[in-house]
Amino acid sequence: MASEAAPARSPERQEFYDRIAPVHLAPLWEQLHNLVTPTPRPACVPAIWRYREVRPHLMRAGSLITAHEATRRVLMLMNPGIKGEASITGSLFAGLQLILPGEVAPAHRHTQSALRFVIEGHGAYTAVDGERTAMQPGDFVITPSWTWHDHGNDTDEAMVWLDGLDVQLVNLLNASFAEGYPDETQPVTRPEGDSLARFGHNLLPVDWHPVVKTSPVFNYPYARSREALAALAKNGEPDAYHGHKLRYVNPATGDSAMPTIGTFLQLLPAGFETRPYRSTDGTVYVAFEGEGETRVGDMVLRWEPRDIFVVPSWMPHAHRATSEAVLFSFSDRPVQEKLGLWREARGNA
Repeated sequence: MASEAAPARSPERQEFYDRIAPVHLAPLWEQLHNLVTPTPRPACVPAIWRYREVRPHLMRAGSLITAHEATRRVLMLMNPGIKGEASITGSLFAGLQLILPGEVAPAHRHTQSALRFVIEGHGAYTAVDGERTAMQPGDFVITPSWTWHDHGNDTDEAMVWLDGLDVQLVNLLNASFAEGYPDETQPVTRPEGDSLARFGHNLLPVDWHPVVKTSPVFNYPYARSREALAALAKNGEPDAYHGHKLRYVNPATGDSAMPTIGTFLQLLPAGFETRPYRSTDGTVYVAFEGEGETRVGDMVLRWEPRDIFVVPSWMPHAHRATSEAVLFSFSDRPVQEKLGLWREARGNA
């Protein structure tokens, strides 16, 4: 039924449609084939942002507006298939944020959840609900929904990270709230590393019970994650469709680290090529280590370290690494899984 074309329009039907339009009615049979589709029809398209091309624009932005003026100095990654919308996959936002030496991005909070994946620079901080953490390249940092957060750079080098937010999901539900903090930065009430010590070592404080769905660990250091990937590669063969792939989890529940955004890290051995794969979650990738290419449908996206690319929903794709490579990725998979909507297909099915 859903794949059938709309019924033909006769003069009598057209007259009826014109008559009901002023009272805000419309015939479903005219749109059913567009609303209930046999397979996903994402508006977003495969795209790649090469960091060596983007970085000069980001640095130019740094000379035009301060982090304080901008609140968040971010260049949004605009999917060319969704023109005019601040969206990279249709459900998720992505952008590159720059903090220059001596700058502070002022404290605020919002109902949108955010992730940071550090691209460049060493030692600038992000503060979340009273705890600061120094950021290193490859670190995955979480800002949970409705938590105070600010960023600062006390180092002598620029700091760049990828922001990923569930802006579109929150706005779809009309659940967006935001407010600024009275001061530029929030008070530091816990020592650095406190959350990792409490929750990041396969231990939990006695009688502690989670009150939010986001992980109580808000910085997943790359050094630890990379060590886990290396152990996997040493101890077994790569999966034919993913290589060696891990997902970041909430240690208190075993669920995704963020309730609306799934995050993953995978290692592809040199010369390894994954078999064709597709899933319903449109996915944003960062090529953090190594070089290679990803074939998405009929398009080939060639990447090198720090490049960012997107694979749309239900589009067949395969990765090939010319040198050992590590890819970070994020998608809306947790939401789809909770709603019973997520699907995958392996091979050419």
